[in-house]
Amino acid sequence: MKFRPGRVREEPEINLVPLIDVMMVILIFLMITTTYSKYTELQINLPTADAEKQLERPNEISVLVNAAGQYVIGKTPVKFTNVAALSDALRQAGGERKDPVIVISADALASHQSVVRVMEASRLAGYAQITFTTQAAGK
Repeated sequence: MKFRPGRVREEPEINLVPLIDVMMVILIFLMITTTYSKYTELQINLPTADAEKQLERPNEISVLVNAAGQYVIGKTPVKFTNVAALSDALRQAGGERKDPVIVISADALASHQSVVRVMEASRLAGYAQITFTTQAAGK
């Protein structure tokens, strides 16, 4: 028997490149075939409030928004032309009051944009405190 001196036995090696390739193919397949929930399809129920009616405070500016998008600030109807004009009307209603609270009473069918306009006008007028009124449940 002849022995070959100096020959060292090599350790077996696992080649990771094919394993990584297979994992990438599986990952891409899962990413393509997975369906994601769409936010527009969420079913939401808005809450109702069961709080008692609070007394009217003198530092409040009441803003009413009806379903047609018409505004009443205080007791004065305001025709919407732009947010800056609505902001001026809020400043006039605020008069000399220091940091008044804007109370938005919007119809349930009023557009979201109508309410956002009041919020933007309040920000432009420098009024940071905004609250909303709700209807008691069951009425």
